[in-house]
Amino acid sequence: MPVAGFQVSTINMDHNIPFSEERIWDLGLRLWRRAKAVMAGQSSSGWELAVNESGVLKGHEGAVLAVRFNGDGNYCLTCGKDRTLRLWNPHRGIHIKTYKSHAREVRDVHVTTDNAKLVSCGGDRQLFYWDVSSGRVIRKLRGHDSEVNSVKFNEYNAVVVSAGYDRSVRAFDCRSQSTEPIQIIDTFQDSVMSVHLTKTEIIAGCVDGTVRTFDIRMGRELVDQLGHPVNCISLSNDANCVLASCLDSTLRLLDRSTGELLQEYKGHKCKSYKMDCCLTNTDAHVVSGSEDGFIYFWDLVDASIVSSFRAHSSVVTSVSYHPKDVCMLTSSVDGTIKVWRK
Repeated sequence: MPVAGFQVSTINMDHNIPFSEERIWDLGLRLWRRAKAVMAGQSSSGWELAVNESGVLKGHEGAVLAVRFNGDGNYCLTCGKDRTLRLWNPHRGIHIKTYKSHAREVRDVHVTTDNAKLVSCGGDRQLFYWDVSSGRVIRKLRGHDSEVNSVKFNEYNAVVVSAGYDRSVRAFDCRSQSTEPIQIIDTFQDSVMSVHLTKTEIIAGCVDGTVRTFDIRMGRELVDQLGHPVNCISLSNDANCVLASCLDSTLRLLDRSTGELLQEYKGHKCKSYKMDCCLTNTDAHVVSGSEDGFIYFWDLVDASIVSSFRAHSSVVTSVSYHPKDVCMLTSSVDGTIKVWRK
């Protein structure tokens, strides 16, 4: 059913207005305090970055569109233009299983917290709900009118939320035998590229230049206007900030409670491709791929580039940081997945 009863509140942000020195100081202090709080009690190794290549995973035929660590970081899943999903132990360089059922490219995947089920989406307009161990498709979830870009389980693994080119976000009940969505949110003006969930919210990034937050409990929609197409969003580990990758080659960090722009990160190239971004597991650094095959690390507070290096021979489509260790996975149009350590 279509979403009903959402009160829309729009937050307009003009990023052409330069920050005053007072505001820069204020925001810098807040970010420094956030980073310091996150790092409290950790050793200095928490500041080390995964910049040294330690392994390469090969098996996909063609571009690898996404790579995702599972919840504990022991395994990873990859999505290919070859219409397959692959399960790996990236730490030992072992390919474990291939999942085949998609009719077109696979664009995103998410696994349940108990590692028993996974859900994938792609160019064939459907969501595939899989049993991990057997590789069997439990159910195909239908409803999108075009390609599906992003998919996530909620924290109870009972609901799947997806985002698509049909300008909608759709929710499906995994416990039901129905293949149709239980809720449709269609207030977007263009393709929805990325979706994330908290306990009570759906957060989505859209090509219409917005990051939209839907508070399910309050029935309220908050709209952050960024003014540039958003192709990926990622949450900080404390869930207080959202990082948005925009097609003007800029990453923007927003305070989720106020919608305030905290920082901008530049230097990479992002004009045409959907590419992931994320924060490291300490929330001390921002990470993104680049269309020229480079990986960039920025300091969270002052937005300086602390490391950049060529990781792949073509576009870096995806980055995934280990939940605890100094370890990162990257994937590329060049068909490889690489493992990086300190």
